[in-house]
Amino acid sequence: MIRSLMKAVTLAGCLMAAAAPAAFAQNLLIHGGTIYTGDPAQPTAEQVIVRDGRIVSVGAETAVAGPADMRVIDLKGATLFPGFTDGHAHLDGIGWREMTLNLEGSTSVVEAMQRLSDWARAHPEGVIVGRGWIETHWPEKRFLTAADLDAAAPGRIVLLSRADGHAVAVSGAALAAAKVDATTLAPSGGEILKDASGQPTGLLVDGAMVLVEPLTPQADAAATRAAYRAGFGVYARYGWTGVHFMSAPWKDVPLLETMARDGEAPLRVYNSIDMGDARALMAGGPRDAGDGRVITRAIKFYADGALGSRGAKLFQPYSDRPDTSGLMLASREQVMPLYQEALRTGVQIATHAIGDQGNHDVAAWYEEALRSVPKSEWKLADPRWRIEHAQIIRPADYHYFDELPIIASMQPSHAIGDLHFAAERLGDARLDGAYAWHTLVDRGVIVVGGSDAPVERGDPLIEFYAAVARRDLNGFQGPDWRPNEAVDRATALKMFTLWPAYASFREDELGTIEVGKRADFTAFNIDLMTVPAADIPKGHAVLTVVDGQVVYRAD
Repeated sequence: MIRSLMKAVTLAGCLMAAAAPAAFAQNLLIHGGTIYTGDPAQPTAEQVIVRDGRIVSVGAETAVAGPADMRVIDLKGATLFPGFTDGHAHLDGIGWREMTLNLEGSTSVVEAMQRLSDWARAHPEGVIVGRGWIETHWPEKRFLTAADLDAAAPGRIVLLSRADGHAVAVSGAALAAAKVDATTLAPSGGEILKDASGQPTGLLVDGAMVLVEPLTPQADAAATRAAYRAGFGVYARYGWTGVHFMSAPWKDVPLLETMARDGEAPLRVYNSIDMGDARALMAGGPRDAGDGRVITRAIKFYADGALGSRGAKLFQPYSDRPDTSGLMLASREQVMPLYQEALRTGVQIATHAIGDQGNHDVAAWYEEALRSVPKSEWKLADPRWRIEHAQIIRPADYHYFDELPIIASMQPSHAIGDLHFAAERLGDARLDGAYAWHTLVDRGVIVVGGSDAPVERGDPLIEFYAAVARRDLNGFQGPDWRPNEAVDRATALKMFTLWPAYASFREDELGTIEVGKRADFTAFNIDLMTVPAADIPKGHAVLTVVDGQVVYRAD
């Protein structure tokens, strides 16, 4: 995946995006609003008391007096929840999005190219990198091309990743610098889009993106650290207390651990490193730093591409492009030895799969690996393997998820964005297994909620809304969008609290507000459990607490 890096970004600009250091407060008394505990034995409370970063009391407001040196926080009518955790995001990309050309929300080719022109004028030297465009909402209904980029930034090397990170639009200068022309063959697992005359259009899909990776500027250590600070700042303000960092660069793990020990990691980070460094992690085993603030114990694999760029691998061709059924980015022969070794070393497996064949193949590989290694050789009796996205599943393959079992790590906002084009890509019949949160939960499957930011915005309220409403932000759903796959609010709460804790082996410490657990809380200015669904995305976080430390508080 193209990482949006830019040497021209100044350190000062990075620091402005980061949250200011929060005052540490281990002893807290929080009251003044409804507290949803996530504990079925005591669903709500009026007061919670924290001592030394742990919850010591949950109950009525007058039940227990707090410690003498406690800090009292009045919610003033806001609602408190267990700490929200983004179960699938790219922390580095979230930070870099704040510091490079951001095309998120662009409404047309014209607007996206205007942003590029403005950026090029403001940054007259160097390679231009950016991310966030997505053509499915544009009136032009087409991908960006080299011609578009050349007109907006003449002569410049430009690399603009699609929002999903599975395709990149590059300029003519970039194609020339990378020596990509009509004779260039696409690498395995990739596609070079070409026009009627056989010339590259400028769009490289999945494995073909490696052709321009050497053109991507590399960030120095200071800028990388600043990017993570920026990502932490954005996510603390949104109300996240933790993030499952997918495709975490192995080289950045020591930096994140240092930040945790130095008090610069305000949120919990659960790292799933890229498969290229799988053996490095398995050689040393799972690791943690900062009293569990940064944990690295999973490996992220990619089985196929994305639906929007038609890289997701389907059993049958795409309904709107019958000449392709997508791309497999990995094979059984590549992954099986690593899957088997992971069982023996206690490392968790998380594999990206979006298309119905991609999901089937990964589930079948999991089954083979789990059965081929004797349980006596497993490091963990419960390995808790995950499929990331689990987006399009044949109903005939649901059984893998509850029988093996497999954790389904899904991003609700994908469904409310994809609803505008998924029916065209898939046809109606394949929608029966698309974004099937409710069906999987009914089968007893753990469904972890995430955002996939910076693919999506990364706002927990948008994700919660998408899960319970299954409508876009304008309220649109469409007649064929399987409204029965929406979940109730209690389930949605688990998707972003208890179930991410389970998926990171920490349900005994996190995920609910109970005595003895770590004091991770998220407060919003709205009551997610009672407000009309349409009002959920209009709210905002007012308080973020991690280990009893207030890492964000609204004015």
